Amino acid sequence: MADAFIGTWNLKESKNFDEYMKGIGVGFATRQVANMTKPTTIISKEGDVFTLKTVSTFKSTEINFKLGEEFDETTADDRKVKSVITLDGGKLLHVQKWDGKETTLLREVSDNNLTLTLTLGDIVSTRHYVKAE
Repeated sequence: MADAFIGTWNLKESKNFDEYMKGIGVGFATRQVANMTKPTTIISKEGDVFTLKTVSTFKSTEINFKLGEEFDETTADDRKVKSVITLDGGKLLHVQKWDGKETTLLREVSDNNLTLTLTLGDIVSTRHYVKAE
Protein backbone atom coordinates (compact mmCIF):
# COMPACT_ATOMS: atom_id res chain seq x y z
CA MET A 1 0.00 0.00 0.00
CA ALA A 2 2.86 2.39 0.78
CA ASP A 3 4.03 2.01 -2.83
CA ALA A 4 1.26 4.42 -3.89
CA PHE A 5 3.31 7.24 -2.30
CA ILE A 6 6.44 6.52 -4.32
CA GLY A 7 7.12 9.11 -6.99
CA THR A 8 7.69 12.81 -7.56
CA TRP A 9 5.00 15.20 -6.34
CA ASN A 10 4.75 18.91 -7.24
CA LEU A 11 2.92 21.37 -4.98
CA LYS A 12 -0.21 22.71 -6.70
CA GLU A 13 -2.00 24.63 -3.94
CA SER A 14 -1.71 25.35 -0.25
CA LYS A 15 -4.30 26.47 2.32
CA ASN A 16 -3.66 27.99 5.77
CA PHE A 17 0.07 27.19 5.59
CA ASP A 18 1.10 30.57 7.04
CA GLU A 19 -1.03 29.97 10.15
CA TYR A 20 0.48 26.50 10.56
CA MET A 21 4.03 27.87 10.28
CA LYS A 22 3.19 30.58 12.84
CA GLY A 23 1.89 27.87 15.17
CA ILE A 24 5.12 25.85 15.04
CA GLY A 25 7.18 29.00 15.62
CA VAL A 26 8.49 29.96 12.17
CA GLY A 27 9.55 33.62 11.97
CA PHE A 28 7.96 36.21 9.68
CA ALA A 29 10.74 36.45 7.05
CA THR A 30 11.04 32.68 6.68
CA ARG A 31 7.24 32.36 6.37
CA GLN A 32 7.19 34.96 3.59
CA VAL A 33 9.72 32.98 1.53
CA ALA A 34 8.13 29.59 2.37
CA ASN A 35 4.68 30.82 1.29
CA MET A 36 6.04 31.70 -2.16
CA THR A 37 7.95 28.43 -2.58
CA LYS A 38 6.48 25.53 -4.53
CA PRO A 39 8.40 22.50 -3.26
CA THR A 40 8.69 19.13 -4.94
CA THR A 41 8.42 16.02 -2.77
CA ILE A 42 10.23 12.88 -3.92
CA ILE A 43 9.39 9.62 -2.15
CA SER A 44 11.40 6.48 -2.82
CA LYS A 45 11.95 3.12 -1.15
CA GLU A 46 14.84 0.68 -1.03
CA GLY A 47 14.13 -2.52 0.88
CA ASP A 48 12.17 -1.40 3.95
CA VAL A 49 13.77 2.07 4.11
CA PHE A 50 11.85 5.03 2.70
CA THR A 51 13.48 8.28 1.60
CA LEU A 52 11.41 11.45 1.57
CA LYS A 53 13.09 14.45 -0.07
CA THR A 54 11.57 17.91 -0.18
CA VAL A 55 13.29 20.06 -2.76
CA SER A 56 12.82 23.78 -3.35
CA THR A 57 14.82 26.86 -4.32
CA PHE A 58 14.60 27.97 -0.66
CA LYS A 59 15.61 24.84 1.27
CA SER A 60 15.82 21.12 0.69
CA THR A 61 15.50 18.35 3.27
CA GLU A 62 15.80 14.59 3.26
CA ILE A 63 14.70 11.97 5.77
CA ASN A 64 15.23 8.22 5.72
CA PHE A 65 12.92 6.05 7.79
CA LYS A 66 11.41 2.66 8.40
CA LEU A 67 7.68 2.51 9.07
CA GLY A 68 6.93 2.46 12.79
CA GLU A 69 10.49 3.25 13.95
CA GLU A 70 11.24 6.53 15.75
CA PHE A 71 14.04 8.67 14.29
CA ASP A 72 15.64 12.07 14.82
CA GLU A 73 14.68 14.70 12.26
CA THR A 74 15.79 18.26 11.63
CA THR A 75 12.89 20.02 9.93
CA ALA A 76 13.12 22.64 7.16
CA ASP A 77 12.63 25.33 9.84
CA ASP A 78 15.48 23.78 11.90
CA ARG A 79 13.40 22.22 14.67
CA LYS A 80 15.02 19.12 16.18
CA VAL A 81 12.15 16.64 16.51
CA LYS A 82 11.51 12.99 17.29
CA SER A 83 9.52 11.54 14.42
CA VAL A 84 7.68 8.33 13.68
CA ILE A 85 5.92 7.51 10.42
CA THR A 86 3.32 4.77 10.18
CA LEU A 87 0.96 3.47 7.54
CA ASP A 88 -2.58 3.94 8.83
CA GLY A 89 -5.43 2.74 6.62
CA GLY A 90 -3.57 3.56 3.42
CA LYS A 91 -2.39 6.94 4.73
CA LEU A 92 1.14 7.89 5.79
CA LEU A 93 0.97 9.37 9.29
CA HIS A 94 4.06 11.37 10.31
CA VAL A 95 4.13 12.53 13.94
CA GLN A 96 6.75 15.07 15.07
CA LYS A 97 7.37 15.80 18.78
CA TRP A 98 9.58 18.56 20.23
CA ASP A 99 9.60 20.78 23.35
CA GLY A 100 6.36 19.26 24.65
CA LYS A 101 4.58 19.98 21.34
CA GLU A 102 3.28 17.60 18.70
CA THR A 103 2.28 18.04 15.07
CA THR A 104 0.99 15.52 12.54
CA LEU A 105 1.60 15.38 8.81
CA LEU A 106 -0.91 13.09 7.12
CA ARG A 107 -0.31 12.12 3.48
CA GLU A 108 -3.07 10.56 1.36
CA VAL A 109 -2.91 9.52 -2.29
CA SER A 110 -5.88 9.49 -4.64
CA ASP A 111 -5.15 8.82 -8.32
CA ASN A 112 -2.35 11.24 -9.27
CA ASN A 113 -2.93 13.56 -6.32
CA LEU A 114 -1.30 13.65 -2.90
CA THR A 115 -2.88 15.62 -0.07
CA LEU A 116 -0.74 16.62 2.89
CA THR A 117 -2.74 17.66 5.97
CA LEU A 118 -0.66 19.42 8.63
CA THR A 119 -2.23 19.63 12.09
CA LEU A 120 -1.00 21.47 15.19
CA GLY A 121 -3.68 21.65 17.89
CA ASP A 122 -6.64 23.36 16.22
CA ILE A 123 -4.59 24.71 13.29
CA VAL A 124 -5.04 22.69 10.10
CA SER A 125 -3.28 23.34 6.79
CA THR A 126 -3.75 21.38 3.58
CA ARG A 127 -1.27 21.20 0.72
CA HIS A 128 -2.24 19.55 -2.56
CA TYR A 129 0.37 17.95 -4.80
CA VAL A 130 0.07 16.45 -8.26
CA LYS A 131 2.24 13.56 -9.47
CA ALA A 132 4.90 14.52 -11.99
CA GLU A 133 4.66 12.74 -15.34
